[in-house]
Amino acid sequence: MNDETCSLEELITQARETVEVTDQEIEEARARRQMIADALRLEFPGSWVYFNGSLAHGDALTPLTDIDLGIVIVEAADTHGPGKKGPRDLMDRAADAIRRELKADFPKLTVQVEGCTRAVLVRFGDPVHAGEKDFTADVICAIDNPDDLGLFIPKVPGWSRSAPDVHTSMVRQAIEDTNVGFAHVVRLLKHWNRRNGKPLCSWNIKALALACINGPTTQLGGMQVWFAHAASALDRGLTEDPAGVAEKPIKLGKGWTRTQVVTTLREAGKHVDEAVRLEREGYPLQAAEQMAKLFNDEDMFPYPDRGALHDEVVRRWKDKSSVGIAAGVGSGARRPQVQARSWAP
Repeated sequence: MNDETCSLEELITQARETVEVTDQEIEEARARRQMIADALRLEFPGSWVYFNGSLAHGDALTPLTDIDLGIVIVEAADTHGPGKKGPRDLMDRAADAIRRELKADFPKLTVQVEGCTRAVLVRFGDPVHAGEKDFTADVICAIDNPDDLGLFIPKVPGWSRSAPDVHTSMVRQAIEDTNVGFAHVVRLLKHWNRRNGKPLCSWNIKALALACINGPTTQLGGMQVWFAHAASALDRGLTEDPAGVAEKPIKLGKGWTRTQVVTTLREAGKHVDEAVRLEREGYPLQAAEQMAKLFNDEDMFPYPDRGALHDEVVRRWKDKSSVGIAAGVGSGARRPQVQARSWAP
């Protein structure tokens, strides 16, 4: 199929499939995640492991370069936490266990604690996607919060509140409630984000989506709703933790101000709205051009054929002229405005 025979929704599906994580990446990443989980359980018997991040949430993109997991350490419940011991010794023990259990399988493995404020950083020295430099894991050493929701996670030298396990449950429930539409829309938004300067972190995208994508949706409709909601919500203030646990709102992308992010979201939303309008009026190539501008990635969503696009622009002008003549405006009121490089990003 080509741009003229595909609906915009079909083109978006084709584009999304090019950036989805592959089955091979998922299989290898899960195997490595399980190896780390097993090492942590050996070091901290009776504790429980949780998975979070894009792989656990079900919205990972390719290339997959990292995984996220944590362990809630039962034995540290009475000794560690706010007003007690900090997390550093637990992080050191976790790092030693990972080195001990995984070094034979990954000779180039490095495990870092020094300089890490949140998580033990694992570098495998062995990427799961060809062409990437490496594959990493962030490992959180958490303790339960007996007095309130969520967990205490490291913020060296102390602790902060978070709910990564609850976040995973919320996202997985949203995917189920929307018949996978939530994951499809989030994947598209994450790719838009990484191709346009990363104004938001992935979790911010999902937190905003949790507030506005609550039922089955098309990908195009979901993006329309999300861009409108995200711009309006961030215009009012930063995104709060949807689990109601974290003390501070979610940070914006590095180097971005809230005004800049809101402007970027509104401009992106205009592309989606215009694409919907153009397809509805019978101009599919110009609709596709709007989506190509949105994603800014010709490998993922290519621009329509230049010649065919030109012909459609001329047809659209003639259609408008015909309407103008019927209304008494006159055929000479306007001339066709055709961009010589309308396909260029």
